[in-house]
Amino acid sequence: MFENLRFPVIAAPMAGGPTTPELVAAVTAAGGFGFLAGGYLSADALQGRIAKTAELTGEPFGVNLFVPGGAGEADLGGHIERWRAEAERYGVEPGEPDWDDDGYAAKLEVVLERKVPVVSFTFGTPSPEDAERLHANGSKVAVTVTSPAEADQAVAVGADALVVQGFEAGAHRGLFADEAGADGGGAQYGALSLLRLVSARTDLPLVATGGLVHGADIAAVLAAGAVAAQLGTAFLRADEAGTQPAHRQALADGGRLTTFTRAFSGRPARSLVNRAVADFSATAPSAYPQVNNLTKPIRAAAGKAGDPEIMSLYAGQTYELAGSGPAASIVERLQAEAREAATRLIRLAF
Repeated sequence: MFENLRFPVIAAPMAGGPTTPELVAAVTAAGGFGFLAGGYLSADALQGRIAKTAELTGEPFGVNLFVPGGAGEADLGGHIERWRAEAERYGVEPGEPDWDDDGYAAKLEVVLERKVPVVSFTFGTPSPEDAERLHANGSKVAVTVTSPAEADQAVAVGADALVVQGFEAGAHRGLFADEAGADGGGAQYGALSLLRLVSARTDLPLVATGGLVHGADIAAVLAAGAVAAQLGTAFLRADEAGTQPAHRQALADGGRLTTFTRAFSGRPARSLVNRAVADFSATAPSAYPQVNNLTKPIRAAAGKAGDPEIMSLYAGQTYELAGSGPAASIVERLQAEAREAATRLIRLAF
């Protein structure tokens, strides 16, 4: 699935805009692999992005889907009022804080119809029946896991590969369940630690992700047993990425800490610390996607106004080390750095 890449780097699916067909095609052309982000899109929009990506590259690429969870019973009252005040500043209405399943069933039919080579899942596993349908259709199934226990569940439903996500990763943790009282929503494992723990219990191919922005990071996870490294933050400032200008500038400026917050979506996600994170995180409920639907139009207005203080500035812990430029040049730099790190390792250890 990923073992035959010219360079074992994968462009992560970054929902909400950063991942574009152009970014996926560029990383693929440079010898890596790319995932389209299916999260937040309608089935028709996903169909269009798959078609566009196929026009841009003749190489295989993947699609990521969000697995829907339960509606929950969290009280959003206070959080709604806090965001309503921000909405008034921009002259927009808050979104309706309703639960939805992100159009999961319809989008699953799209990837089946398009015979997408690799379909990855975040926030849970597909049902055994859905995994079987994908396999029968010729697709491989990858599941994002954040703990050894989640890895066991993914193996049980027939996953072909696991995307092992460390807590260093930007944006949403791929937790199967968000523990409301737990910092970060649940147990926190670093990418290398989790990679070693998971590799001790399964022979499935493992893709490491979480805070990887340098070629030496890629070399490290490959040495630890991964077949490839999945990078998101490293491509946020790529020319082909759809990252909003204010988000790009905040990344380039540096200096902000990162932390987990439920303020924007109701699920733990690593973001640069801005006013919204500082003011709303402590009281933000575990209520996804209700909070995401509530804040979406307000965040969009902030982005349009160029105000980074109310935007979801998702990024990994090492974002300050990530570069910019064409995606192909980023991949080229990563490859050179990985080779240098491998050469150094051989010189020091052997």
